[in-house]
Amino acid sequence: MKKPDRRQILKSVAGLGLASSVLVPLADASAAAPPSSLTSRITKFEVIPTKLAYYEPVREALTRSFSLQGRYQTDFSPTIVKLYTDDGLMGICNASMPNQTAIEATLKRMVGHSPWEYLMDDSLQGILVAVYDLVGQAAGLPVSRLFAASPKKRIVQTWWSQCYPPALMAQEAKRGENLGYKVHKVKARPWEDVIEQAAAICDVVKSDFRIWADANAWWGSVGRTIHLCEKLGQFNNCFAIESPIARPGIAGYRELKGKLPLQVAEHMTSDPMPYVREGLLDSFIIGGPMGRTFVQRALMAEVTKMPLWIEHSIEDGINQVFQAHQAAAFPGVEYAISITHVLVDDLTKEPFEVDNGFYQVPTKPGLGVTLDDDAVDKYRIA
Repeated sequence: MKKPDRRQILKSVAGLGLASSVLVPLADASAAAPPSSLTSRITKFEVIPTKLAYYEPVREALTRSFSLQGRYQTDFSPTIVKLYTDDGLMGICNASMPNQTAIEATLKRMVGHSPWEYLMDDSLQGILVAVYDLVGQAAGLPVSRLFAASPKKRIVQTWWSQCYPPALMAQEAKRGENLGYKVHKVKARPWEDVIEQAAAICDVVKSDFRIWADANAWWGSVGRTIHLCEKLGQFNNCFAIESPIARPGIAGYRELKGKLPLQVAEHMTSDPMPYVREGLLDSFIIGGPMGRTFVQRALMAEVTKMPLWIEHSIEDGINQVFQAHQAAAFPGVEYAISITHVLVDDLTKEPFEVDNGFYQVPTKPGLGVTLDDDAVDKYRIA
């Protein structure tokens, strides 16, 4: 098979139907990359399953809250991948796929191909992170520069808590504030009083520490949503509600329009335009795809002025930083969300530090973070 040259690579990326604002950075990256890197091939891979238990102070409450939602787990299990090329580079990621069989099948078909062939490929799921890490290293550019010519230097990273008892919720909010966070996403569920949770948090944090509650449709009805939002709106720290009503909820959001004292966010549907045209939401939440689909949604957010709150890479430090690079690249992204702080380790050497609400996005080539091999060995499972 003939190795692709620079023109062929950019032509294949253009075939994905991407906007010029994305193609220009890719062209710059291609121009900056040594010719040997553009013709490099993926030669081998390593797959390392790990298991990360919950951070001890929240372990019991987190396990209980998950179990009450029918989710029986006591840990998260990132599958770390090291992806190598014949020019001596190694890219890293959490594969974020359902099982090791699917991971290895995907990686095997990539061997012998250039990492440049896979840019924007949603089917790779988390493996796409290692691809961008390789391409960024080859081009001498941080991942954010592969998406935008002038990305933001820092992003707003959000603290996260599952549905804990009020005292623990307040303790975790204060921990987040002490670590530099200014925005806190909290899970609202019927087995804890969301008003008592909000009151407990507001008693211990400063006035500029903001809270949004995520009901994940547990509030169900429009009437209950109005009642609870009116109460939450009495706390100056509370600014938003996410997914309050049963899905699909467009009829309910039409009823709620103009009646709530809080911003309203919902997970993006397959057809988001009715929500945009009718002004039913203030923001969209997105997880899921990290490639072409993410870019399309991010560009849509920029055009429609309806921002994204993103959470596609939440359970390890590697993909968390990739998510930060994407948040920096696209003006339409307002907040990035992850949960690594409720796990015993994030598997990277560099600490994920937040200062006055902002995370400084790495500027080294590729992801700009290093896999902590000692931690990976410690939490490796057979």
